[in-house]
Amino acid sequence: MKKGMIKVSDGFERVVHWSMAVSCLILMITGLGMMFHSLNFLGIPVGGLKSLKLLHNFCGLLFIPSLLFAILIWWKEAGIFKFPEDLDWIKCAGGYLWHVEHPPETGKYNPGQKAFFWAVALFGVVMIVTGFIMWFPLGYPVGLVRWMYPLHALGFLVIFPFFFIHLYLGTIGVPGSVSAVLTGWVTRSWAEKQCPKWLKEMEEKGKLETSD
Repeated sequence: MKKGMIKVSDGFERVVHWSMAVSCLILMITGLGMMFHSLNFLGIPVGGLKSLKLLHNFCGLLFIPSLLFAILIWWKEAGIFKFPEDLDWIKCAGGYLWHVEHPPETGKYNPGQKAFFWAVALFGVVMIVTGFIMWFPLGYPVGLVRWMYPLHALGFLVIFPFFFIHLYLGTIGVPGSVSAVLTGWVTRSWAEKQCPKWLKEMEEKGKLETSD
């Protein structure tokens, strides 16, 4: 490992991140395969729609603990908006949509990432609750069960675009970000650009882990 690298995530955080990412991706693909007749072919590799449904349901069981751990791990850093700095960042979109000479400094996670956290946290819970009722509908009023289907679809419509925007920005959109979730280490230049306020705070507290 090169000298001067900065640690931004530990092993457990990365396991939770990838467990949620992989389960979420499989859930979206299998869900689309069941929802639209034209996409039923997505069930062919796993043996048909019945197997696709089983894969969807059991991936949901993996998604549940990963979501709960994600909320517990990142609540304080990604779940709380701080003003006025976060509002200033939102006003200029952090310099992602147009050039900004000096975008507002953010903590470990910027407002865009915080919005992603809230979308996944809130609608992830919606998907879990509605999914369970759809899976085991007996004992619930028919009217309630019927509402679970559009609510489940709404959760998908919210999470789907956030997921792929997050995927893009975490790879080619912001070069250097992939190493944060693969190894847990990033370059100082990346940290100075993406989370400058967090970097300064960690250095001041003497809690910054480096590869020196």
